[in-house]
Amino acid sequence: VRLVESGGGLVQPGGSLTLSCDASGFDIWSFTMNWARHPPGKRVEWVAGVNAAGDATEYADFARGRFIMSKDRARPTIYLQLSNLKPEDTALYFCAKDPYFAHYTGDYVPETRGQGTQVTVSS
Repeated sequence: VRLVESGGGLVQPGGSLTLSCDASGFDIWSFTMNWARHPPGKRVEWVAGVNAAGDATEYADFARGRFIMSKDRARPTIYLQLSNLKPEDTALYFCAKDPYFAHYTGDYVPETRGQGTQVTVSS
């Protein structure tokens, strides 16, 4: 199982980015996939999740209305579209493969995760 994220970078407040997660070694349509982030000096935060079938999503309160998560039907890739970014969205974003589809609260410990891609929101 391998997860490789890309698409991060430096963006101004109010800007947008699309993060990608390329998966290998398993079928993304058989598992729940999640995005999470690790802000500097803080705990890991769950961001969003999509179920195995790709027809249901859940978002953390801070992400709802600004972020969109999806699975690509043509390739083993998961996306996280970020919009209206704020400085507090600065973090290392990573994707994860998990056994359960849920709205995670509290501590989030993924089953399998990638190394992440850095998103920095600053003017």
